[in-house]
Amino acid sequence: MDRAQKAAAVDELHTTFEEVETIVVTRNDGLTAAQVTELRVKMRAEGVSYKVSKNRLALRALKGTRYEGIGPMLKGPVGLATSKDPVAASKVAYNFSKDNEKLVIIGGALGDKMLDVSGVESLSKLPSLDELRAKLVGMIQTPAQRLAVLAAAPASQVARVISAYSQK
Repeated sequence: MDRAQKAAAVDELHTTFEEVETIVVTRNDGLTAAQVTELRVKMRAEGVSYKVSKNRLALRALKGTRYEGIGPMLKGPVGLATSKDPVAASKVAYNFSKDNEKLVIIGGALGDKMLDVSGVESLSKLPSLDELRAKLVGMIQTPAQRLAVLAAAPASQVARVISAYSQK
């Protein structure tokens, strides 16, 4: 990699760090190419980006962002899972690490808050933003459906009474 490529990689990482809500740092020693591909496919399906980069470049890209605290976690071969959804990156990484012991979660960050392994695990158990939205819509729709049934009930009763009088 020449200087221009390194500068472009640092700029790209810096832009990514500015845009995302959460970062999960993983150690992926010993994963096969097929396992890494499977991990990337699962992450991409959830809107998560997974990038392995040189630690020195990542440390330079972290400067000036709210994620500077994850710098000490960047030792050895690490991968960075980033996501705009606060839960998605940790959920996919944690679920994949349960099946593959070679993917080890080191820590991460949610906004300004640095997370250790247990923090990433607890974050992964929270419902995603889409799941929360679905629950909220369901809760809002339920009373509306009941109101519609109640509003329609008197009209149907009036219709039955008129029908009964017409049959007599």
